[in-house]
Amino acid sequence: MQLSKVLTKIKELKQPVFQTRDIVALLNQPTTTTSKSLARLAADKHLLHLDKGLWAISELVEPFMLPSYLMAPFSCYVSLQSALYHHGMIEQVPEIIYAVSCGRTKTFNTPVATVSVHHIPPALFFGYQEVGKNAVKIATPEKALFDFLYLKPTKTRIFTKLPEFIIPNNFNRKLFLQWLTKIKSPSRRVMIENSFRILETKKRV
Repeated sequence: MQLSKVLTKIKELKQPVFQTRDIVALLNQPTTTTSKSLARLAADKHLLHLDKGLWAISELVEPFMLPSYLMAPFSCYVSLQSALYHHGMIEQVPEIIYAVSCGRTKTFNTPVATVSVHHIPPALFFGYQEVGKNAVKIATPEKALFDFLYLKPTKTRIFTKLPEFIIPNNFNRKLFLQWLTKIKSPSRRVMIENSFRILETKKRV
């Protein structure tokens, strides 16, 4: 099948991100043939190759959509610095899309953006909303900060400081503190609470 026809059929799906097997079923042709067609379309800048067997239509994909697709079948939501910036709690634009998942910590380098996903235990997988027409999962202001402070003791140094941090007036302090009871480690609970109380001295808006 001609590449132009393949591209037309793909766009008719109106699906921003898709897998090779989706197009194999759509075109009813062998996986090898389909993979070559997708690779050629990506080389011609019509598609984006996100990861093994995962593709996107550039004009339809939103950066915050990426974590959920890249981490499948594990659930995932945008959080940490990305969600904090989204909610206006930090001024510096993150160069990386940060997310959390019950899956393993992993970094993906895609043509759209670098995605850094960090592990949290299943008991802490909550506190997100579905936003926009694509129902992108994004942490609430309280959970974005909670996740950031929870990951503060990890070996990576990216969760040590929050420059120019602001707690909005509608921040639910009571809810944030209630979540501390869900953390098994007493020392980590104390660390998060102490870090939060220090941040509370920051200007509210």
